[in-house]
Amino acid sequence: MTSFSGSFPATRLRRNRRTPWLRDLVRENTLTVADLIWPIFVIDGKDKTEAISSMPGVQRYSIDLAVKAAKEAASLGIPMIALFPNTDPKLRTEDGAEALNPENIVCRAVRAIKKEVPEIGIMCDVALDPYTSHGHDGLMANGRILNDESVAVLAKQAVVQAQAGCDVIAPSDMMDGRIGAIRSALDAATLQDVAIMAYSAKYASGFYGPFREAVGSGGLLVGDKRTYQMDGGNTDEALREVAMDIAEGADMVMVKPGMPYLDIVSRVKREFSVPTFAYQVSGEYAMLMAAIERGWLDSNKVVTESLLAFKRAGADGVLTYFALDVAKNLSA
Repeated sequence: MTSFSGSFPATRLRRNRRTPWLRDLVRENTLTVADLIWPIFVIDGKDKTEAISSMPGVQRYSIDLAVKAAKEAASLGIPMIALFPNTDPKLRTEDGAEALNPENIVCRAVRAIKKEVPEIGIMCDVALDPYTSHGHDGLMANGRILNDESVAVLAKQAVVQAQAGCDVIAPSDMMDGRIGAIRSALDAATLQDVAIMAYSAKYASGFYGPFREAVGSGGLLVGDKRTYQMDGGNTDEALREVAMDIAEGADMVMVKPGMPYLDIVSRVKREFSVPTFAYQVSGEYAMLMAAIERGWLDSNKVVTESLLAFKRAGADGVLTYFALDVAKNLSA
């Protein structure tokens, strides 16, 4: 890149900031509705919502209301929603068998939404933590998370979700080799058109607490997830994870959490030039909302600014709980 050689007074950088239309004209990065993916939590029941105490403004929806929420998202131009279940504790087992049930809450929600809102994309999380009694993303034996045995189950879970109508499979478990196994399983089931967005660089983070409340796994978690989620001090390892996932068949990759790992988003996009996404996770949402509710921060300004940070870093899109509000503001 050619270095800047202008000097004052011939060069006045404020000229391009003088009016709103000039600022719009020269803006390097923009946020649009097409950049947004909206995570939605689903529960059993009918005409039912549940507030999530650590995520003010975010609710769990029964399937019928999730359909209505998806219709609203589609009407605003949001291209995709991401579904996460809050599974009845009675259905949570050591082996997470409910993940393979074609009638589980996620599969029923996918079918209902696709029937009523076929134009919106649906992304489904592939991991066992919403279904296990121990709260881990994979199978567990003697305190150890089993990699290969977990991958076999995750591949079956992905096929069940895709057969229900899911458009994008999103493995968040961080087991080694799961992308290749899932791609092979989908292809063998003649589901070649189903895409994979790999949670390629998912860090063991303190920012996930509210999400675990939302899906009901927080109080169940035995130990921690540091043997499979990434260490927060590593960056080169993230590139290795991304490279392996791409080689195994990932169509898109994700960095999670978002804001504390913008450097990873930037490195991944520069290195691989593949569709790259970031997840503005529950803890990020909760922090902003805590200040917004107290009147310390202006909601529209800080939410837009936070999402633009992802775009500047190189993200092609962002999973954010603010998606609906942002889409309304952008279309106003």
